[in-house]
Amino acid sequence: MNMRKLRLSRRSITTAAALVGVLSLAIGAHAALNMRALDAAKAIATEQSGDAVKQAPRLALVIGNGHYPDAGAPLTQPINDARALTAALRRNGFDVDVVEDASRDDMDRAVDRLKAKIRSDSVVMLYFGGYGVQVGRESYMIPVDAAIWKEADVRRDGLSIEAVLDVMKERGARAKLVVIDASRRNPYERRFRAFSHGLAPINAPDNALILSSATPGKVADDSSGQYSVLMAELLNNLNAQAQGAEAVFNKTRVAISRASEGEQVPSVSSSLLEDVSFGAREEKAGG
Repeated sequence: MNMRKLRLSRRSITTAAALVGVLSLAIGAHAALNMRALDAAKAIATEQSGDAVKQAPRLALVIGNGHYPDAGAPLTQPINDARALTAALRRNGFDVDVVEDASRDDMDRAVDRLKAKIRSDSVVMLYFGGYGVQVGRESYMIPVDAAIWKEADVRRDGLSIEAVLDVMKERGARAKLVVIDASRRNPYERRFRAFSHGLAPINAPDNALILSSATPGKVADDSSGQYSVLMAELLNNLNAQAQGAEAVFNKTRVAISRASEGEQVPSVSSSLLEDVSFGAREEKAGG
């Protein structure tokens, strides 16, 4: 009996040891799988984090106003320009909010939408095509529902370009790009006591680049083409090989000045502290 019990005891011990070994292998394999899954998740998170750094949000608000009740005839080019620019920017990775024939409420809501998207690493662009009016030392983008009979109405119904730049600055945008194609003859000028011609110089905050269709105080006449002179040349440069925004704006200015033999000289104002690319996907320096 004792020998039989001893043999059973040894079998039990051997069986138990085998079970423990199998269980240990199973636990080890499960742990290894968990570690691999964790490492894979970390790798994906790191890759996504790196992409987030390299792919800083690029935002654009594009406004094209053409149908003004007080103007002699509709402006066809601003809406064509807005659509073409929107397509070009989207190809280059911009998140574009485009508004056509915008009322003041439409413009305010569009600026609010832009404001909500801006982060500290954002590149933000504003385009406005339509009528612009200067009052004092400030220039205003005019909505299509503006009721303007005196200069004070411009301040009430218009949207200050510098006010939109202030929104970008307050939200901490990394770079601010502005294109204003609104140096047209003021349709309300006959109602004003004071002479108002062209746009006022636009004060650029830190790290901003501003392109306007004419020198401050000058008027640019519309061409007969599908796009304005400014937009046609800007699109040519945007569609060229990836290059910095400052180069794009300056090449546009020089080309228009030469083509018009000095009759139309766009204005470029820069306080950029770093280059901003219009390429399909911009990467931060060192990325």
